Amino acid sequence: MTIANLIATVDLDAIAHNVGVLRARSGAEVIAVVKADGYGHGALPVARTVLAAGAQALGTASIREARELRAGGIDAHITAWLHRPDSDYAGAVADGIDVAVSSPRQLTAVIDAARAAGTTATVTVKVDTGLARSGIAREEWETAAAQLAAAVAEESVRLHGVMCHLAFGDEPDDPHNDLQAQRLDDAVADLARRGATPRVVHMSNSPAALTRPDLSRDAVRPGLALYGYSPVPSRGDFGLIPAMTLETQVALVKKADAGQGVSYNHTWHAPADTVLGVIPAGYADGVPRQLSGRLQVHIGDRLFPSVGRICMDQLVVDLGPDGGGVREGDRAVLFGPSSAADGDRVPTATDWADQIGTIDYEIISRIGSRPQRCYVGGPSQGENDD
Repeated sequence: MTIANLIATVDLDAIAHNVGVLRARSGAEVIAVVKADGYGHGALPVARTVLAAGAQALGTASIREARELRAGGIDAHITAWLHRPDSDYAGAVADGIDVAVSSPRQLTAVIDAARAAGTTATVTVKVDTGLARSGIAREEWETAAAQLAAAVAEESVRLHGVMCHLAFGDEPDDPHNDLQAQRLDDAVADLARRGATPRVVHMSNSPAALTRPDLSRDAVRPGLALYGYSPVPSRGDFGLIPAMTLETQVALVKKADAGQGVSYNHTWHAPADTVLGVIPAGYADGVPRQLSGRLQVHIGDRLFPSVGRICMDQLVVDLGPDGGGVREGDRAVLFGPSSAADGDRVPTATDWADQIGTIDYEIISRIGSRPQRCYVGGPSQGENDD
């Protein structure tokens, strides 16, 4: 196995636990969202874990992501919901992927692929109930509903689900949530009158699944919460456990004299003689450059501040005049679960997000392919990613 400079250790037992939290709080089945390589955690190991933990189905953005899961041996129901005009609808039909259509044109493409293959395609109807993003627009609803009913009658498609996406799911009391729910229910009723009754209706994302069980319908469709982060921090952590720890080793320890500038353009100078630690992690690994001078790294039982600019492959921390007892090879944690066994608190992905004015969704999903994924717990996963 090739050892990378940075390791993303993923606790699959934490993900399994989070599935249980979501099922209990929502009172519904779970469609686990594993798009964007499982929010950076590894789509295939996460998919195996959530299904073993009781998730009913999986969700992806693209058909390509869904087909990669099929190629990896996943035979569970998979819905994919974001498509270009030239998306591989034929491949989706061949692999039994549930294609969520957002326009009459997408529905036509799926019907054509099914007819060409001499089979029945599985579709979900995505309704734009107010997010004004993907989903069948109000002015196209009549055309799409009639087209779908005809396709169901001729058995070129099988209607599996009807879905929408909430614009204010992270604001549980916002009236738009109830308005969107009513619009979705109206769409489902209209399709039923036309002889096209779905098997599954779902709208709730992570925040709605945790805070609005009245919106759950047949299933919920969580993403962030699966990976252990609260989508409504003002209401607590809901008992979720963050699954990823981003860690490495101290690559180099060296002295720096007072006045020495550190990293590109010397944006920081040592105020006194000190000791520096070089950490082999940078923005190519998903450490935002905007965290320069703000990041803290947990080494031993202490936090040490980053100094100077974060580079593509490395960053520097100030270990203090006595070096803090840090030696080359010591474990250095960039983020992880929110508590340490002792000493200072380990930074979290949410801490990073708060410091640079973004959301933890972005932080974890931008942990790219360079960090090695190491899996602990969960069902048998085979070899760790190298």
